Amino acid sequence: MEPRYDVLIVGGGHGGAQAAIALRQHGFAGSVAIVGDEPEPPYERPPLSKEYLTGDRPFERMLIRPHAFWAERDVTLLLGRRVAAVDPEAHVVTTAAGESFGYGKLIWAAGGAARRLACEGHHLSGVHTVRTRADVDQLAAELPGVGRVAVVGGGYIGLEAASALAKLGKQVVLIETLSRVLARVAGVALSRFFEAEHRAHGVEIRLNTTVESIAGAERVEGVRLGGGETLACDMVIVGIGIVPAVAPLLAAGARGGNGVAVDAHGRTSLPDIFAVGDCALHANRFADGLPVRLESVQNANDQATVAAKTIAGVEAVYDAVPWFWSNQYDLKLQTVGLSAGHDAEVLRGDPAARAFSIVYLKAGRVVALDCVNAVRDYVQGRALVLAGAAADPARLADPAVTLKEIAAGQTAIQLI
Repeated sequence: MEPRYDVLIVGGGHGGAQAAIALRQHGFAGSVAIVGDEPEPPYERPPLSKEYLTGDRPFERMLIRPHAFWAERDVTLLLGRRVAAVDPEAHVVTTAAGESFGYGKLIWAAGGAARRLACEGHHLSGVHTVRTRADVDQLAAELPGVGRVAVVGGGYIGLEAASALAKLGKQVVLIETLSRVLARVAGVALSRFFEAEHRAHGVEIRLNTTVESIAGAERVEGVRLGGGETLACDMVIVGIGIVPAVAPLLAAGARGGNGVAVDAHGRTSLPDIFAVGDCALHANRFADGLPVRLESVQNANDQATVAAKTIAGVEAVYDAVPWFWSNQYDLKLQTVGLSAGHDAEVLRGDPAARAFSIVYLKAGRVVALDCVNAVRDYVQGRALVLAGAAADPARLADPAVTLKEIAAGQTAIQLI
């Protein structure tokens, strides 16, 4: 008979760890286990492309909880195991190695795998992704012999990796297929600001550029571009998003596609199975109620807490405002809300001073803010996003008027 747990959590990242923590915090006394495909206990992923890559943060300081915590909370860690199949009727999961574990409730927090290039040469030595500790350890081990790096993808991971590599003294060229970096998550002004910052730090940026193939015999020697040009390099880092790890759930009959569909409690369409984090496709009121997947620590933690509370018998629904952050050079970008679909941008402050904010409006209402070295705007702007405030663009653009004052004015209007 396979081992059986009252709650089995698949995935040892932020969502899986928080689910276990929250179960105990809310009085759940049953047996709990985390099945993780990495050999390490749960750790923070954001530093991988930043402080861990540069060597400024040791791995022990990235652990979500100390080693002893899990035993103290009676949470069993089943590490180095990848769940390959789910039997929702028998309430059993099976790993790639053939082990089986039974469950009463299942929380799927498996996240996703780094999306890889599909072109010729993608398998060559020296082509890396940045998703796990093992990825970065292998990449870092090769760096002493590397002079020039091609980073493919102008999203957060690509930009953070470019920043870290520039700091380490490497020549970096960043290749983005779209007309600007951060095109899927930010407005034009923020994209242009970060492009200029990276160029000022010596990073070459190629926009509207595709990768046709990776050149080399056994190890990468260059990147062949769509126009026929070949850029010489000793390493390629691919940061083009993730593939949500939901195949076992979809094969078991769960609703979904680009992720697994969940309700406001985190429940999937399969009995006793919840999903949280990067792989959870959920209706989000900050995306006009449309189904989205949010790839952020905040989302993973908040959804995991809701699922754990629900299992523990505590009433909870997911309705958190999305927020994100990114550190590049001495710049701290903090985002609150979702700017996708915005129809106006309002600039607060001076980008030349390297401390400013951009407020995004949709039909006259505040839907998101991007704040660069502007923590006060980030903290105060949250209320505007939560309220969907209809704010005067002229006041939003005036740094002498705090966002707290504007938010207070909104409250006064609502009271009237």
